[in-house]
Amino acid sequence: MDKFVTIGFLFFIYSFIGWTNEVNLGFIQHKKFINRGFLIGPICPIYGCGGVFMTLTLTQFKAHPIAVFILALVSCSVLEYLTSYIMEKLFNNRWWDYTNMKFNLNGRICLECASGFGIGALLMIYVLNPILLPIIESIPLSTRIILLSIISIALIFDLFVSFGVIINLKNISNNIRSDSTEIISKKVKEILLSKNIIYRRLKDAFPNMQIKNTSAILKEKLEIQKAKLEKQKQKFLEKQKKFTKEIKELSKKKTTKK
Repeated sequence: MDKFVTIGFLFFIYSFIGWTNEVNLGFIQHKKFINRGFLIGPICPIYGCGGVFMTLTLTQFKAHPIAVFILALVSCSVLEYLTSYIMEKLFNNRWWDYTNMKFNLNGRICLECASGFGIGALLMIYVLNPILLPIIESIPLSTRIILLSIISIALIFDLFVSFGVIINLKNISNNIRSDSTEIISKKVKEILLSKNIIYRRLKDAFPNMQIKNTSAILKEKLEIQKAKLEKQKQKFLEKQKKFTKEIKELSKKKTTKK
């Protein structure tokens, strides 16, 4: 129980640290405060999940900093990629896009951000955890349980409200008569500006989000199928061409023998 509660505290602490990091990056880029992340509150759960995962799996490699860096880089990149993919499939929305950055994979992850995860893991394993864990464990268990319960209830409420907003965003996009991701994204962002602050913040939190509706998804799937058919057609034509060439060569050989 004690270990479970401690892990719970680490999750919320690193979720808050992650949110702070995102806000600072947003301020540097746009010179204003932007509440980043899916949730309304000051928390980015993906950072909390990453922090807990790295604490549980990478502490055993503490004697090998290079291994910690590489393992964190790979594992957190996988987590970010899966999060991007699942969220896009659930809500028809690409929330972030690294396509314009070097060494990216399908625009979902990139080497620059992955390197940041590796550096963050080194900071966490060698600096933050040695400071945080003794402080957390010095708090009486009963007090920790009460605090963790209160924070968890607040998180559940935030999840309920935030996902309601995102689902509504999906419905808004489906009501737009267009199959162009660019047009859909532009119109949805315009609609967001006309709503309350909970909706408006999404435009600033995810300025590069690419929104799709059912028509756009169907069009995308159709284009993928067309590309596959075209590829198969080219292969068939190449084989046909090769076969025709072989037949001609065989005919020439027969003619020469005669």
